[in-house]
Amino acid sequence: MKEAERKDLILNGSIYKTIITLSLPIMINNLIQTLYNLVDGIWVGKLGSVQFAATSFVWPVNFLFISLGIGLSVAGTAILSQLIGASKYEEANKYASQLIVISMMCSVGFAILGYFITPLFVKLMGGTGDLAKYSNIYLKLTFLDMPFMFMFFNFNSIMNAQGNTITPTILGGISGILNAILDPIFIFTFDMGIAGAAIATILSKALLSFVIVYKLVKSPTMVKPSFKNFKFDKEIVKKIVNVALPSSVGQSGSALGFIVLNSFIASYGTATMAAFGMVNRITSLIMQPAMGIGAALTSIVGQNIGADQIDRVKEAFSKSLILTISFSIIGCAIMLWKDEEIINFFIQARDDKKVIVEGITYLKYISFSMPLMGIFSVLQGIFQGSGHTQYSMAMEIGRLWFVRLPMILIFKNLTNIGSSGIWFSMSFSNLIICIYGYIIYRTKDWQKKVVKTEGCA
Repeated sequence: MKEAERKDLILNGSIYKTIITLSLPIMINNLIQTLYNLVDGIWVGKLGSVQFAATSFVWPVNFLFISLGIGLSVAGTAILSQLIGASKYEEANKYASQLIVISMMCSVGFAILGYFITPLFVKLMGGTGDLAKYSNIYLKLTFLDMPFMFMFFNFNSIMNAQGNTITPTILGGISGILNAILDPIFIFTFDMGIAGAAIATILSKALLSFVIVYKLVKSPTMVKPSFKNFKFDKEIVKKIVNVALPSSVGQSGSALGFIVLNSFIASYGTATMAAFGMVNRITSLIMQPAMGIGAALTSIVGQNIGADQIDRVKEAFSKSLILTISFSIIGCAIMLWKDEEIINFFIQARDDKKVIVEGITYLKYISFSMPLMGIFSVLQGIFQGSGHTQYSMAMEIGRLWFVRLPMILIFKNLTNIGSSGIWFSMSFSNLIICIYGYIIYRTKDWQKKVVKTEGCA
């Protein structure tokens, strides 16, 4: 489908067709990435429960740093889609160029900083013994992947803003498959252990980045960044920062919350930490349709707001909810039906049976929360696509800091129900934050444009 046809579909086509057309490639891409994470977890899990727990233990630290890249990507999609919807292509080109340069400068700085302060993070999180040893190895190497990851975020935002969700899917899929092939080679054949998993990821993402640069320079698209005689534009940078900052703060606040959450979970033992990491990978797999719809909604919302079609945005929101809740209920039923089989399949190491017991318990609790997680994704799509990222920030931070973590502390210190308090708190926090998000949606403040589109062609 050509770029002009995608734009016409987003602005004038059947809403269900638009949602499915845009979200299906994202679902496939996310599915490939999630399957890779599951395969990666299985390979690392064969090394032992401690190595597997280490990958989950350090994930929020890495996410804390890449949150800025995610924020910039959200800003790029929101701003570029509104400009495309208003047919302001030259302006969109300028924004895309500024976005990429800002993103690359930040990613290189974060990679260097993160590599050297990894031991401090692991220590502050309470990592000790073998958990600390493997966490340090894995986290240091994952920081080196940051520039390549940020480049993919930029590419995604530029493509998604145009409604082109197929190209990122193809490239991301190739990278994910390459990663899965390299994993066992570096982990076992080269006998590099947990470090091999991180190195395989770096190599596959690096190759992806080279292809992305080529596509941005050579491919004919509506938005074409240019760096000839580049210099920063204060107004454009200010607008990007204004939209990106709340999203980045929300993502980093969420990451900090997960760091604290992980320290709570680790206090219950390595088995609980390993179960938490594996079940999160499983739920990520089940949540792919909801996440794909939420991501597709950002470009639908942005272009239609740019074209002054608010009623169409509302229709897209309601129909996205219908699709998402339906998929989530099916996923919930599957997990409750085959809970033991699922856990036993994905946790290959048998050195700690408590991991299996904890995993099954967590899976049961989180299954009932699946429709709520789907609603959360759709609400995030609305607020991020409109560029009013302060609302998505409030949802990210509020869910963890104002609901989930206080509840976990209460259960931990005032009851004797053990790790079940963590699992219940995670599910209940999703309910509270979805109620909040829907109230914000009803206020209509998110309908205001974040860029000027008057006098459009």
